[in-house]
Amino acid sequence: MYAHFFGKLSSINPTMVVIDCSGIGYELHISLYTFERLKDLKEAKVYAHLAIKEDAHTLYGFFDEAERHLFRQLISVQGIGASIARMILSSTQPQELIGAIIQGNVALLKSVKGVGPKSAQRIVLELQDKMQKHDAEAGYSLGFASGNRNKEEAVSALLMLGFARTAVEKVVSKVMESAGSSELKVEEIIKRALKNL
Repeated sequence: MYAHFFGKLSSINPTMVVIDCSGIGYELHISLYTFERLKDLKEAKVYAHLAIKEDAHTLYGFFDEAERHLFRQLISVQGIGASIARMILSSTQPQELIGAIIQGNVALLKSVKGVGPKSAQRIVLELQDKMQKHDAEAGYSLGFASGNRNKEEAVSALLMLGFARTAVEKVVSKVMESAGSSELKVEEIIKRALKNL
């Protein structure tokens, strides 16, 4: 029903953001991953998912489409509701989560509050093949090391500016290659990429 919201961030905390769209404030539940990327912005495009229950309609917000894709994969697993899916996304980086599922790392999944051994095994069982096929489509590479999170953030920021994903990933990869072993800050990656977009 709702694809995304674009507007001023009226208020934000580690679990929730209120986004003002033409005078209407929408309250969206968010993960820590999204909070870290939105907290310093005055306005933003927030991707949305509407969870409908008998007693409540709840909006969940995501910094990018890739995180929303992961969220939807998680809630497709029997026994994993929206709240637990958000907890999982708050406890791990998206690329770490994809890696854990593909590699069958049940221990990492079990370490998340609310995820028991059976649920962790079910997540791996039901999503392992899907993740192997669609991790690239979701926008995250298993090759991201901790130092390469800057690359991930730069890509997300450029997508927010309206550039096409294919072009952004190509240009940012070239920027990273030209930098060699030296680690670039997010701002520097964006500046260099903008010269070629």
